[in-house]
Amino acid sequence: MRTDEINIRDPFVLLYNGVYYLYGTRGATCWGAATGFDVYTSADLETWEGPIPCFENDGTFWADRNYWAPEVHPWQGAWYMFASFKSETRHRGTAILRAETPQGPFVPWSDGPVTPANWECLDGTFFADDQGTPWIVFCHEWVQVGDGEIWAMPLTKELRAPAGEPRLLFRASEASFVKQVRHSSGQVGYVTDGPFLWRARDGRLLCLWSSLAETGYTQALAVSDTGRIDSHFSQLPPLFDRDGGHGMLFKTKDGSLMLTLHSPNEHLKERPRFIPLDEANL
Repeated sequence: MRTDEINIRDPFVLLYNGVYYLYGTRGATCWGAATGFDVYTSADLETWEGPIPCFENDGTFWADRNYWAPEVHPWQGAWYMFASFKSETRHRGTAILRAETPQGPFVPWSDGPVTPANWECLDGTFFADDQGTPWIVFCHEWVQVGDGEIWAMPLTKELRAPAGEPRLLFRASEASFVKQVRHSSGQVGYVTDGPFLWRARDGRLLCLWSSLAETGYTQALAVSDTGRIDSHFSQLPPLFDRDGGHGMLFKTKDGSLMLTLHSPNEHLKERPRFIPLDEANL
């Protein structure tokens, strides 16, 4: 199938052994009951095989709705999926799953969410710092705190549980473009979505994230003030402001830098997009 036939949100690309693996939130079940995630494979980012189920709830998994934003990262000889989930009895949070191959099948690894149990959290991403310490970077959701936040928290080496307290990186309102929005619950605030960490060629530590602007869903960018993960991040000009976001960066087979995000931000019309970037301009 072609890229424009794939209805997913929150695209995430992994390149391994010459194959591109594409993960994302199933468009059809994004906002309600859900059962799993798929992966698509490609040699060229244009034609894809799939969808191939890579995680399916067998009836024993704790969450039954809002299966969001799967990311797959290599760590200590295995593959770990960071994804957001929710149930009637638990706040939304990021849990970690494990598999022997990027295609899965993934099975639950952490004991429920690793994000704080009394917080509404989403979109956890993985980052290993220069000392080899694993971290999760995630959103404390605006529907709970008003001004959406992005936090970092160290994890145990086994990626099963927190290894320290969360640390605030920034709030949505620090970006000048962010528009105030109103939730169906009546909550008014500023959105944070989809953090993703990238170490630039010049050593800067960048954080992609998304919010809503007058022009629609927007792919934002921030930079660590110190080059460390446990630091404040300052806002840079957005990467994309034409109703697309929840993106990530990856290197293609030829070493070029690519941004992928979903656009438009409209139910059942979301598609992954691939946008070449010049790293010197980040």
